Amino acid sequence: MTFPHIDPIAFSIGSLHLRWYGLMYLFAFVGGWLLGRLRASRPNSGWRAQDVDDLLTFVMLGVILGARLGYVLFYDLAEYIRDPLEIFRVWNGGMSFHGGLLGVLGAFWYFSRTREKPFLDVADFIAPLVPQGLFFGRMGNFINGELWGKPSDLPWAMVFPSGGPWARHPSQLYEALLEGVALFVILWLFSSRKRRPGAVAGLFALLYGIFRFGVEFVRVPDVQLGYLAFGWLTMGQVLCLPLIAVGGWLLWRARPHAAE
Repeated sequence: MTFPHIDPIAFSIGSLHLRWYGLMYLFAFVGGWLLGRLRASRPNSGWRAQDVDDLLTFVMLGVILGARLGYVLFYDLAEYIRDPLEIFRVWNGGMSFHGGLLGVLGAFWYFSRTREKPFLDVADFIAPLVPQGLFFGRMGNFINGELWGKPSDLPWAMVFPSGGPWARHPSQLYEALLEGVALFVILWLFSSRKRRPGAVAGLFALLYGIFRFGVEFVRVPDVQLGYLAFGWLTMGQVLCLPLIAVGGWLLWRARPHAAE
């Protein structure tokens, strides 16, 4: 298959260019806000619409700052030291999920302290809202033609503009389906019943870590890092290991799943 060659600029107003990559973040935040309002409207949710608005504002800041700084620190520090202004050119891509997660955890901590809500309750409330954001983020990667996979002869393999003449795994779409669609459905159904604190957040961390770890086997690692060990271990997999461990621990801690 041939890459569809989607123009990364969605539309322009004079000299102002609005890119699909940025629009995907807008879609993610609006989708999260709407889903958060829906969850808050459930009987005895313990959440007000104002709580959702405030928390999503903090989360939005945490995601953007954390994801960008995480990519800078984890994936390409030398390049950003060489050209510090590149840090601000977010339209070129370069956002780290794991950095964004740290930013979100910081937002959770601040919100839980100022609103006197338990940290795990905040994490459990937000966890089912995250996968739709991951879906839009991966679609942004796909439109940018970045983060493609290894060469493949599968019928859906694609020739990406920056990936040479070889057909490759569309690993962005794999992640969109697993981390986005599948994870959303699982978490939304799982959180439809009251669970013990940490169970929903734990399931998110565990499944995201497993899905991402698996896709990394067919995704080409960042060229400036390559494989870290054994000829297959990537930075993405290394960063997923503590996520899997924490997710498993939270689920173990929350057993049995039904709250008393």
